[in-house]
Order: sequence, then C-alpha cells, then structure tokens
Amino acid sequence: MAAISREEVAHLARLSRLAVTEEELDRFAGQLDVILQSVARIGDVAADDIPPTSHSVPLTNVYRDDVPQPSLTQEQALSGAPDPYEGRFRVPRILDEED
Repeated sequence: MAAISREEVAHLARLSRLAVTEEELDRFAGQLDVILQSVARIGDVAADDIPPTSHSVPLTNVYRDDVPQPSLTQEQALSGAPDPYEGRFRVPRILDEED
C-alpha cells in the first residue's frame, strides 16, 4: 500500500506552487513513497538500548593544553615592519575619514 497518494502529491504541489503534469504526479508519488518507507525503516532500527549520539564515533579533545610560552618581544615583532610608529604597525589608511 502506498504511503502517499497522487492526490496528496497534487496537494503538496499546489501548496509549493509547483506546476506538475499528470505523469509527474504518478512518478513523484512513487518516489515519495520510497522515501517515506526508507525513513520508516530507519525508525524501526532505533532501539531503546542504544543511547542517542551526536557522532557515529567517539570524539576526544584534540587541543593542546594552554601553557604560556616565550614569544616575540615588541621590538622583534616590529623588526620586519616597513614603517613602525610608536610601537605599533603603521598601515595605509583605507577609509576616507576626516581627521
């Protein structure tokens, strides 16, 4: 027995404002029936003894510990800058803003 009828497909097409032919109604009804049966089969597989999961495999945290480490000094960081100014990187203005 089909889970979805031609009339239901026609109704859905009207709601979706889709123009479908008579042949498409028959074809879509069959295709939607297969989809609904597949979804119903998935529902049958779910068992009470299987806990819900967000992933199919267990995930672990892959981040390293946040440990402070030595880094560049301000002078070292600015050593390659073409035009440092007052301990900062100076870059060309990109917006036309008034002073």
